[in-house]
Amino acid sequence: MEYVPIDETNRERVNEFIESQWLTTEMVIRGRVVDMTGADGIVVWEKGNIVGLLTYLIRDGICEIISLDSRQEGRGIGRNLIEKVKETAEKKKCRRLVVITTNDNIQAIRFYQRCGFDMSHLYHNALNFSRKLKPEIPLIGANGILLMHEIEFAMDLQPGRNR
Repeated sequence: MEYVPIDETNRERVNEFIESQWLTTEMVIRGRVVDMTGADGIVVWEKGNIVGLLTYLIRDGICEIISLDSRQEGRGIGRNLIEKVKETAEKKKCRRLVVITTNDNIQAIRFYQRCGFDMSHLYHNALNFSRKLKPEIPLIGANGILLMHEIEFAMDLQPGRNR
């Protein structure tokens, strides 16, 4: 497997991958629409195919993971992507690495905690507002759970602090 940054040579394929995974290239996070076609990221290639992708945005010393996808679970792709974005964030002097998931995504909630993230915020009923911006967000999410809240996980990147 090869982990490479998103650049002009792979952007079109990355955008096609995003659309295949998310059915759109727009994500609504904390009440704002994020166009993932312009996000930085790390692509995982294997035999000419994208098998993993992490997109992120950096602003005000915070590196925010926008999306994380792995087409082959159990091979460490997601965990390796987290380590790579963490290295990138540290090089860019970010104070924190954050990611938001929804209350129905039990697998992601478990995964982020296992990767060293701590639950930092609950955005209660955030999906009610998000549906006004993106009406195709379903009412029922994974595992038949009502899709209502956003949960933020954070990892402090400052030297000498707990990770």
